[in-house]
Amino acid sequence: MQNWVTSMMEELGYIGVFLMMALENVFPPIPSEIVLPFGGFLTTTTNITVLGVIAAATVGSVLGAIILFGIGLLLDVEQLEKIIDRYGHILRIKKQDIKRADAWFDKYGYWTVFICRLVPLVRSLISIPAGMSNMNFVMFLLFTVAGTLFWNTILILIGVQLGESWTDILKFMDLYSTVVYIGLGMGIVLIVYLFIKRRKQH
Repeated sequence: MQNWVTSMMEELGYIGVFLMMALENVFPPIPSEIVLPFGGFLTTTTNITVLGVIAAATVGSVLGAIILFGIGLLLDVEQLEKIIDRYGHILRIKKQDIKRADAWFDKYGYWTVFICRLVPLVRSLISIPAGMSNMNFVMFLLFTVAGTLFWNTILILIGVQLGESWTDILKFMDLYSTVVYIGLGMGIVLIVYLFIKRRKQH
């Protein structure tokens, strides 16, 4: 995977960066942790510029996010409620639970989108629930661009600084991903615990 990604970027330059980041959002197994630092490294050996790589990467990422947002719109909350009506008794989920979750996303969704754009894998998938909740598209775009630009700029500049040693960042990103996933897992467990406790009280 890494060799294919880097060779495409070397051959196509800005277009390669754009395509890889668009694919990374729709197909998460293509990691931005490879694309972005390598893009930064290329600015030290070719005639492409740091600003150009940041722009190409950001436009590609946002395009991928828009595609997933559109998929989320097709899987809206009303359709989910119909599924819950039919199968909710198996999962012990009620329509009210879906409505509460949707209301929570309406309240905190914009910042959730921004923060999740800084988390590997989750940064792509967050666009789907944003679409499902019918989030205001302009606001979704604004927070997506902000989070994406922040993430892209940092990793590209790290690639510039590391130069030929750009792969060193991969070890750190593995650790970063592990810590973040553990934190998310603990958060989900806590939310589920509080949710069950609250239902028992009622």
